[in-house]
Amino acid sequence: MKRRILLLILLLAALTVLSGCMATLDQMYCLPVRSEDVQNLQSAISKAMTGLEYCAPLSGENQQTVQSADLDGDGEMEYLVFAKGSSEKPMKILIFTLDHDDYVLCARLESNGFAFDQVEYIQMDGNRGMELVVGRQVSNQVLRSVTVYSFDGVQVEQQMSANYSRFVTCDLNSDGLREILVLRPGQTETDNGLAELYRFRDGNMERSNEATMSEPVDQVKRIVTGKLQDGEPAVYVASTVGESAIITDVYAMVENSFRNVSLSNESGTSVQTLRNYYVYATDIDGDGVVELPDLINMAPMDDARSVERQYLIRWYAMRLDGTEVDKLFTFHNYVGGWYFQLNRDWVSRVTVVQSGHAYDFYIWDHAFENAEKMMTIYAYTGQHREDQAVENGRFVLYRGESVVYAAKLEDAAYTLGITREDVTNGFHMIQQEWKTGETD
Repeated sequence: MKRRILLLILLLAALTVLSGCMATLDQMYCLPVRSEDVQNLQSAISKAMTGLEYCAPLSGENQQTVQSADLDGDGEMEYLVFAKGSSEKPMKILIFTLDHDDYVLCARLESNGFAFDQVEYIQMDGNRGMELVVGRQVSNQVLRSVTVYSFDGVQVEQQMSANYSRFVTCDLNSDGLREILVLRPGQTETDNGLAELYRFRDGNMERSNEATMSEPVDQVKRIVTGKLQDGEPAVYVASTVGESAIITDVYAMVENSFRNVSLSNESGTSVQTLRNYYVYATDIDGDGVVELPDLINMAPMDDARSVERQYLIRWYAMRLDGTEVDKLFTFHNYVGGWYFQLNRDWVSRVTVVQSGHAYDFYIWDHAFENAEKMMTIYAYTGQHREDQAVENGRFVLYRGESVVYAAKLEDAAYTLGITREDVTNGFHMIQQEWKTGETD
């Protein structure tokens, strides 16, 4: 029955979003079968929503107007309705719980603002149940407000409230409890941003020391949680630098202290800071450790064969002490959506030259006087692409819906011992990052 109720509520929430904030519950709820519990919940919500409109969170994984969570840990779901009114504190969260056979409104959270930004349910204090984390837009500026609530089945207690531009939940000390990493502006708009960690300690919410960001907080482009090379959890924050590069700050716990482990005392910015704008930290080799990119300049060919400048990428992981460990070396073709993994023993002597939809891989001698072609990677999109991909010694690397990628080995490949299997295994499609709509 609980699963059935939850399914119906989720369908109700989906209809809420599609119908807009002004629709009524009766207008949205048109399911052919209504259990007694669902009817009771519908009746309780309709009564409490008088004078209010539905207002779903705008970002994050929880964007339904009606959500459910076991906030007090008693094994029964509470149902939360996100709404907006016209009072002095217009943002409303209505919490309903099952009392005997009827759903009742047990708590009403009111706050200022004009939209719910992000909502999460996490275990922070070690007690049973979940903490409710609510981010709200309080103005049309970057600054927002995040609040953490605990619910014991009777009353709601506010645990903390802080201003933020971005926040992410994480477990940086690996104790099984979540913390909240908050990114906020500095003293002025041009100052670098600040990072803070909020966590429960000895029964109380504690705020960490401030850790400096490498750029103003409105330059943040992507936030990724993952692990360092030594297995410690970390949060990777990528920010734009000008129009053509990014910088990545790495935050972790060092001896129970919150720090930016990538910050260089000498330069005042993160180690290996400037990178191609499109290259972000990611777990490129699938080992559970997040790798950071560093561009490698390739030796230029003569003008007749040189087009737009190409780069190789050195992927490295960081340790807790800020030192680096080389992991992979690749050539990334972001326009085509693929990359090729290179052997680290000869990566320093590789140059890639683009000619239309073909990419020629050359290897230089140790004196960098002569370069021989190792192989070529092709992209065929025409109606004869299957035939073209296997002509003249070429072999297929990958088949997409409208494109076939192929390769051909040259003399230098055989000298280096490169086989068709090596090339096929080294060719990968770039995975789309669904959370941001950008590519890794």
